[in-house]
Amino acid sequence: MLMKRFVGHIQRFFAMANTTDPHSIYQFKVIDADGKEGKAVLIVNVASKCGFTDSNYSQLKEILDSHKEKGLEVAAFPCNQFGGQEPSCEIDIRNFVKEKFKFEPDLYAKVDVNGKNESPLYHFLKKEQGGTLFDAVKWNFTKFLVDKEGHVINRYAPTTEPNKIIPDIEKILSK
Repeated sequence: MLMKRFVGHIQRFFAMANTTDPHSIYQFKVIDADGKEGKAVLIVNVASKCGFTDSNYSQLKEILDSHKEKGLEVAAFPCNQFGGQEPSCEIDIRNFVKEKFKFEPDLYAKVDVNGKNESPLYHFLKKEQGGTLFDAVKWNFTKFLVDKEGHVINRYAPTTEPNKIIPDIEKILSK
């Protein structure tokens, strides 16, 4: 029973809503919806065995600790598309992040962020905020900042430290 409930919790996975041209992340349905509308969200594709793992998880925890009460959420989407750096199941990923970083972001089911099986959410994010040279997500820890209305405000490269995003986060939280 506990396992079923836990798996149900982590499978809050975005799927397309009844629209052909979404303009907000809130036009995507959440299978296990729990009231995320009206929050600013930092969406990140994560991996446990990446060179960016330690700095990103540590800084994301600090940011969430200091901005959650102001309306920020961190949505972590595990992805194994880049060097096979997220081979674990979601339960192991959650335990790793909780034990090593004392961090509990909203962890979703593993997704593809590029290619024929890419998540509809990531298709939308890339359409709204394209990348440098091409729109594909280039590596783990690409970040998308979404305002309280669900509009994608900015995209940040994997090399952008989360702490560098704080001014943008505070700007959208103050609106």
